[in-house]
Amino acid sequence: MIKTLIIINFLLILISLGSGVFFLAKDDGKSNRVVTSLTIRVTLSITLFILLFAGYYFGNLKPHGIAG
Repeated sequence: MIKTLIIINFLLILISLGSGVFFLAKDDGKSNRVVTSLTIRVTLSITLFILLFAGYYFGNLKPHGIAG
């Protein structure tokens, strides 16, 4: 369940990044849509970190080494 939420959150971050780039290229500084997109992306990133920490705390996510 938490892994699905993490993946969905990450995809939403990527969508917000894409919309921010689009608005940056097309708006010519006439609106606040770039700032709104950045605010949404920062909020989603904080939520992602909270989900990662919660997943580790509750044992749903386990760290592993590169060599295994």
